[in-house]
Amino acid sequence: MGKYNFSAIRVRQTALQAQIAGKIPYTPVWTDIIRDIPPSQILVRSQPQQHQLVRQRVKTVPGESKPRTVFEVQEKRLKPKKASRMFLPVEIKYEEDQLRKEFFQDHPWELARPRILVEKTGKDFSQYDWSRIQQPGKRLDGESVVQRQLWLLNNVPDITKSAAYDIARQEFYRLRLQEDIERRVAAEEAEATGATFGPSALEWGMKFENEQFEAWKEWAKAEAQGLANRTSANALAAGISELPGTEDNAEAEEDRIAEPA
Repeated sequence: MGKYNFSAIRVRQTALQAQIAGKIPYTPVWTDIIRDIPPSQILVRSQPQQHQLVRQRVKTVPGESKPRTVFEVQEKRLKPKKASRMFLPVEIKYEEDQLRKEFFQDHPWELARPRILVEKTGKDFSQYDWSRIQQPGKRLDGESVVQRQLWLLNNVPDITKSAAYDIARQEFYRLRLQEDIERRVAAEEAEATGATFGPSALEWGMKFENEQFEAWKEWAKAEAQGLANRTSANALAAGISELPGTEDNAEAEEDRIAEPA
């Protein structure tokens, strides 16, 4: 039937015919199993199931004294796929993916900070309590803001995403400012006790910039001097060719050469 290959479905029938024809001395042991549990006859492949995004929220329900946890299912808008991508594995998304994207769009330089990706047990997250943004054994970074915002959304009644984002950012900025102050105080204390530090990154940058500027000045002087020399040479050549009597002297010299000896 065209491009369809039914060899796998007819494997038992082929083995029995081969045994009858004498090509194999005995019937394979798996023929009875194939008879009891035949292979699938469905040739149409179904598309993979789409996973829905489930969000946890704590909301105040009218008529109840205490807020309760509500699970919301966000329906995905199915986009038409190309035939070559129709049966690819379904992309799995989590709620914090969007929160992480928004944070690093607002703070792109946080991606330039070094991060430690190696974990001790592979389950370090189980020891974190995101009721506060600072965790023991974990550096403060953008992921702390994302997890703190997600914890607020999952546990604070009737809080919006923007409000949780503002709370997490405020705590993040306060701790970052505290880290900067501690770093400056530690450097001042070290200098007071005799420590010496090399040039800072800004000082190194200014040094390289000054070196390039001085090199450019020398190049500019040489170019200006060369341009001035060329200009004066062109002006001198033009002035000599325009001296009075130059053409008459040239004609007289030509006549003297043309006279017979």
